[in-house]
Amino acid sequence: MPLEKLKENAEEIQENVKAAIESTAAYYKLLGFKIATKATVILFKMLLMAVFFLMALVFISIALALYLGDYYGNVSLGFLIVGGIYFVFVLFVYLLKDKIAETSILKKFSTVFFND
Repeated sequence: MPLEKLKENAEEIQENVKAAIESTAAYYKLLGFKIATKATVILFKMLLMAVFFLMALVFISIALALYLGDYYGNVSLGFLIVGGIYFVFVLFVYLLKDKIAETSILKKFSTVFFND
């Protein structure tokens, strides 16, 4: 009798451990899906905002170049000035690229992965 009871308890423990492992695996699959979905949504929003920002920037740049060209009497000079402004901006961003990218990206994705 005691051996049969021990055998039943061992089988019950085995079933409980198996159920716990399956439950944990399902939880981590769901958590991974949730994190991947949030990251995808954030990247899509950022891409969409970047596209509209770049479209606005193109039109503003052309308008500024035409205005400066009209002001100085030479349209080419207006476009050259705007190009120079962008060159200085790119140089500035290149020098600060590590601080800007790491800080903003780490903050954004740490909220996705660790807050919930």
